[in-house]
Amino acid sequence: MTTGTRVQWREVFLGGSPEAERRLFERMAVQIMRTQLKNRKHGQPIVAGFQAKGTYAVDDAELRFRDDLPADLRVGFAQPGAVWRTAVRFSNAEGRILDDREPDLRGAALRVTTGTGEQHDLLMTNAPVSHARDARQFAEFAVATAGGGLGRYLGLGRLLAVLGPAETIRMVRNVLEGRRRIGSVATETYWSRIPITWGDELAVQYLLRPLPGDAPPAQDGPDFLTAEMGARLQRGDVRFELCVQRFRSPEETPIEDAAVDWRSADAPPEPVATLTIRTGSCDNPVVHAMRFNPWNTTEDFRPLGNLNRVRKAAYDASAAHRDQRRWLTDVPARNRIASSAMVAIFGLVNRFRPWHRLPASLALLNLAALRDVLRRDNLIDTENREAPPRVRDVPVPPRPEERDFRTHEGRWNDLSDRDMGAVGAAFGRNVPAVHRPDLVNEPNPIVVSRELLRRDAFRPATSLNILAATWIQFQVHDWVVHARHPLGGPDDVRVPLPPGMDGWVNTPGGEPEPEMRIGGNISRGTGADGTELLFGNVASHWWDGSEVYGTGTAKAHELRDGARIRLTPEGYLPVDVAGAEITGFNEAWWLGLSSMHTLFAREHNLLCDELSSRNPEWDSERVYQTARLVVAAMIAKIHTVEWTPAILATDVLRRGMNVNWNGVPANDLLSRIGLWLTDVNALHGIPGTTPDHHSAPYSLTEDFVTVYRMHPLIPDDYTFSTPDGQTLGDRTFLDLQGVRADDELRALGLSNVMFSFGTAHPGAITLHNYPLSLLSLERDGELIDLSVVDLVRTRMRGVPRYNDFREALHMPRITRWEDLSDDPATVAKLRAVYRGIDEVDTMVGLFAETPPEGFGFSDTAFRVFILMASRRLQSDRFLTVDYRPEVYTQFGLDHIAATTMTDLIHRHCPELKGVLPAGRNAFAPWS
Repeated sequence: MTTGTRVQWREVFLGGSPEAERRLFERMAVQIMRTQLKNRKHGQPIVAGFQAKGTYAVDDAELRFRDDLPADLRVGFAQPGAVWRTAVRFSNAEGRILDDREPDLRGAALRVTTGTGEQHDLLMTNAPVSHARDARQFAEFAVATAGGGLGRYLGLGRLLAVLGPAETIRMVRNVLEGRRRIGSVATETYWSRIPITWGDELAVQYLLRPLPGDAPPAQDGPDFLTAEMGARLQRGDVRFELCVQRFRSPEETPIEDAAVDWRSADAPPEPVATLTIRTGSCDNPVVHAMRFNPWNTTEDFRPLGNLNRVRKAAYDASAAHRDQRRWLTDVPARNRIASSAMVAIFGLVNRFRPWHRLPASLALLNLAALRDVLRRDNLIDTENREAPPRVRDVPVPPRPEERDFRTHEGRWNDLSDRDMGAVGAAFGRNVPAVHRPDLVNEPNPIVVSRELLRRDAFRPATSLNILAATWIQFQVHDWVVHARHPLGGPDDVRVPLPPGMDGWVNTPGGEPEPEMRIGGNISRGTGADGTELLFGNVASHWWDGSEVYGTGTAKAHELRDGARIRLTPEGYLPVDVAGAEITGFNEAWWLGLSSMHTLFAREHNLLCDELSSRNPEWDSERVYQTARLVVAAMIAKIHTVEWTPAILATDVLRRGMNVNWNGVPANDLLSRIGLWLTDVNALHGIPGTTPDHHSAPYSLTEDFVTVYRMHPLIPDDYTFSTPDGQTLGDRTFLDLQGVRADDELRALGLSNVMFSFGTAHPGAITLHNYPLSLLSLERDGELIDLSVVDLVRTRMRGVPRYNDFREALHMPRITRWEDLSDDPATVAKLRAVYRGIDEVDTMVGLFAETPPEGFGFSDTAFRVFILMASRRLQSDRFLTVDYRPEVYTQFGLDHIAATTMTDLIHRHCPELKGVLPAGRNAFAPWS
């Protein structure tokens, strides 16, 4: 609410709060983008959502304020005698390109640039009042009347149902009365129709009315208004008077109802300035390309009212859509209808038969329907967004290097939202958070770990090899990193030791203490609801290889030698003075990560050599950035079509993940028909589509972090040997972690490490299989039990307990302990540890659950996986609309298409070609 000191006026937010209104406006902005798709003629580019056709534009007009400007109007750039250069654009009002002879409303937009570089956009229409009272009517009418023809009449029918007959008739009458043929844009009066502030106290509407001038002969033709203005400017200046109309009372001049006429005989417009378009000014395409928005101004002239507030989001979305900086997936009607039908049908089927017990083709359609439901209901944006809107400088577009290549900080991946998914952006949610500080230690997480998690005997995952375990840790370090407070401060998380347990040493060489202390996560504060705890990601949320390249420009430069990544002459990562390997991210370091980082650093350098030889005119920066793009995409592809089908070893998932990346094979007629009917955009694979964030801005989520807690994959004991059978010795995990990793990799050799990992099994992701090595691990000056850390942090981050988690993912709640595990001993321990089944930790439930046949993890975790796996591809413009030769080069795209993990190993470890056949999945056990 804003209150002036002389007259009172106020703003009222739709939905009852700025945040509720913001969410409403974002949905309306998407509606405006849909009108652009409807207005687009077949094969033509998208035009502006409003004022699609420019009539005349100049960039050198002059706005001169009156010398006798009243004292209370002397605000900001509005000063007596002040003269400012002004860009002016005249246009039609429709979102379609119309013949100038057709009736239409007309618009005028000014961009006033002051001597200090401030810019102020003033937008007006040649009708004194708006057809829409508020933002809801504005958006509904725009959608209803888009496209013309029969669709427009059907839209008006929908409008009758949504707004009622009286308002629909009033709006249509208003528009029809305002739409008319005009003879010149220079002889029209243009009204703002919506108020702005004028300093701290005043609210005004403004208008631009013509001053007498010399008219040229009458013109005709589809673009006659442009010709007429040009001819008029050949004869003399074109001048307008800028006037204001003051707020008088909430009844006469309401702030929130734009359909009320502010004009009054008792309060005539007050002239404040003269706009002069000089003789000879030519139509300027640069000004036609400007994107005007009333929020491009200063606080002195802040737009008022909900119809102004929606314009910020709507106009920005329309401009970004037009400029190919924001995309909207055009979903055919048949897909919407068929998808809704599938959701209903499979929702019924799944009550009696789970998806994984259906025939493969039906299972794929079932998963597609489930993904649609999850995209609708389980993408929750937690980021604090701007609410209410704020004034701003005219937005600066990304620099060419920011548009053409990935930034290390993850900015500008979404060209309409610079910071979406960037370093520091908040983790989102897939299910609503449940913050219960009182239950952080209930039941005691140390007891949960000792009774249910810790490894009592190694349980192998016989369908995988250890490379699969190292791969997922390699990926997680690219995706999700929570910032931590150093241990020993007020933010320590304190876990009391259970009865009978001796003291815990929290720091190397420290004294035993009666509690386990964990460095607390650094919170960004609370969300818009006042309760959601926000945690920022230290890495970017994008799939950008940051574990190899670093999460910031400065770090990336430290790792480089020209275009190449710095390696030793023998092809290993260099080490710092402490013996730690120098790479993009080297926390929780061990031999498995060392081998992966080394492999991909070598691949980057190989690509640099290839790109340089093929493009000798390129500088080192372009070579580096292109190689980085190729490596990041290669990682995404390997994870999608190789690692995932290895850990979820079923024909359904193999086919589904290959469709995600490559599209449907030409010979799979049934799947092609099914996707044509239900999801035509998936026919050619996600890299052949455009970015789509679905129901929320892109981010990785706290729930995603939870389901990727896969530490049981790590064995405690390892045996190393050569491909020809020579034994190199046994090691424990502790022998291979931290600064020891580099020494071991160089001593054993990359090929022997890859062979030894490829021929041994990781642990199964199940209860009683958490590595003993991780129960007392030294990390960053702390001694931690990582299983306890996992439990505590999941609780503190507000991830619901297992049963609530399942229900929020549209799965039935577990009501019997025996439904969670078929092992009587495990059931007995679950009963003993938890007071009730609804208290079971999510991680414990995920480990206890019996997975579908062939799966390496639970069906519950899989729900988050099927939602987020395709989202990480679909949201990323470098894996969709910019996955093209102009960005990657054709060589780069061909290299990605031709390279598997097996190929990569063969390239850099040629000794292994005999034991890892071409075409074999490198994450399955080698012979």
